[in-house]
Amino acid sequence: MSQFPNLDEEDKLKSQGYELIAGIDEVGRGALAGPVVASAVILPHPANLPWFELVRDSKKLNSRKRESLFDLITKEAVAVGIGIVPPQTIDTINILKATRLAMMQAVEKLPEQPNFLLIDRLSLSQCPIPQRGITRGDESCLSIACASIIAKVTRDRIMEELDIMYPGYGFAQHKGYGTRKHISCLQKLGPSPIHRLYFAPVRNITTTQASGPLASGHSQPFPSFHSEPFAPCHSEGAERPKNLIQNKLSDGSGDGPSRSW
Repeated sequence: MSQFPNLDEEDKLKSQGYELIAGIDEVGRGALAGPVVASAVILPHPANLPWFELVRDSKKLNSRKRESLFDLITKEAVAVGIGIVPPQTIDTINILKATRLAMMQAVEKLPEQPNFLLIDRLSLSQCPIPQRGITRGDESCLSIACASIIAKVTRDRIMEELDIMYPGYGFAQHKGYGTRKHISCLQKLGPSPIHRLYFAPVRNITTTQASGPLASGHSQPFPSFHSEPFAPCHSEGAERPKNLIQNKLSDGSGDGPSRSW
């Protein structure tokens, strides 16, 4: 097996008669704040696009390379879907169920229904589409690795916008993960409306600060994100979206009108 993501899994499925194969991955499962985001990507096949060899698990790429590949994937993929589940839902149903919900949303947002799903680690028992969970799929399977990039860039942009809404925590830097700086800010300011209150580090701080307000100076609820894909950030000549939190939904489910890529 190649040490880089490749199309071996997709090729096997193609030989078995499956035409549209979606790779699925999530980002933000272990964060203390912000949403969990999942993406589903159907790549063209057969195809030998030159950027395929640049794709890696999103965690192994710097932000500049992720942004560039985000643009290429959204331009060249047959279909891309994104699912976003906010922290209030994570607290209500637990992170594993929220992750699967985000993945289901991502599949439902695909403008083309896939014939088979390749999923990083997990399975979606509630989904009738044939599927396979692949351990470390983002390291070996190209469509899953592409999904990890779409999910990562989307979530990073959300956290950068939330950093403006809830300043002082450093969300733009640590993206809601439990870094030393984040924990320090959390101890000083208390949880914000976008923190996951049932995650142990946040819960412990909330318990010790039970006599005070839930979040110092932050009264706005977590926005309900529309799960349409955000505009890609081109490497040259294009401005970043000025407001990535838009088209809010009243129920926070992430459902909304689909969009073709």
